[in-house]
Amino acid sequence: MNSVWKTFLESHSARIDDAGKVRFPDAPVEADCALMALSPLGLIAVSGPEAESFLQGQVTHDVTRLSTAVSQLGSHCSPKGRMLASFRTFRRDAVIYLQLPRTQVEALTRRLHMYLLRAKATIEDASERLIAIAIAGTCAPSLLASHLAAVPTQENGVTQDGELITIRIPGPTPRFQLLGPPAALEAIWDDLAATATVVNTEFWSLLDIRSGIPTLYRQTSDAFVPQMANLHLLDGVSFKKGCYTGQEVVARMQYLGKLKRRMYLAQVSTDDPPVPGDVLHAANSRSEQAAGRVVDAGINGKGDYELLAVVEIEAAERGEVRLGGPDGPSLSFRDLPYGFSGQD
Repeated sequence: MNSVWKTFLESHSARIDDAGKVRFPDAPVEADCALMALSPLGLIAVSGPEAESFLQGQVTHDVTRLSTAVSQLGSHCSPKGRMLASFRTFRRDAVIYLQLPRTQVEALTRRLHMYLLRAKATIEDASERLIAIAIAGTCAPSLLASHLAAVPTQENGVTQDGELITIRIPGPTPRFQLLGPPAALEAIWDDLAATATVVNTEFWSLLDIRSGIPTLYRQTSDAFVPQMANLHLLDGVSFKKGCYTGQEVVARMQYLGKLKRRMYLAQVSTDDPPVPGDVLHAANSRSEQAAGRVVDAGINGKGDYELLAVVEIEAAERGEVRLGGPDGPSLSFRDLPYGFSGQD
């Protein structure tokens, strides 16, 4: 963690462990107007004259559509079409940034270097370069408007105000990321904290879950093709841009295959917190493996767990899916903010 930002957070009563996890004592699980430090997120910076063309051959989305006004979700796949990492991409000046869990930065950086070859591009861990905070709730647009020259009005939209970048994240709850150097964020944090409630970063993950936005961790890397995690419904897959690593498998699934699993939003009551990679059981499952796996999970203000899970479509439609095994707690499925249609 950036040492200047760490000192600032600690001066505001934050407790930070050796892994860089930030906790604010007595912070509520969720709030209607919430302010968060997004310290678990890291950044990879790709720069140079061939940065865009290099990434175009490595990620699932169309990098040519990326601009200083638009961010995108995307993923990097294995040659077998399985997602190894998922991320949000955005531009700042001439640099393309990939934002993903800090724990995944090293692995993806190393992986991208394998494909760099003679491309005129530089790939580096930029997690200490830009700090990220977030504000969520119906309060967010007006609060930001009083501090910034421009606030994104469209989902995935980006604005830049001096050293600060603001990204509007899709979902049922209005929410925004702000990225910049520590000095630029310290003052705005104090101003926003005068109105918003400071909560822990887990609430950001919960809002991602409610928005149907998948995050891959070590436990789920190489487990799903992009369509299983609904990435094509989030504009995170381009079927027109041409070749990229894993593209043949991803395209075959879209045009010639039949999707047997997809990602659902669900809720479960349990004393054992579900974690990414946990198996799901369904009676009469046709698979020799698990009927599904947890993608991400988070506790809500009522003490229940909300989760995203990739599940056999037939099992989910029967509504007979349990966490862990045949005697595990039953999942209650919820509607995602986007729907499924046709071949999707």
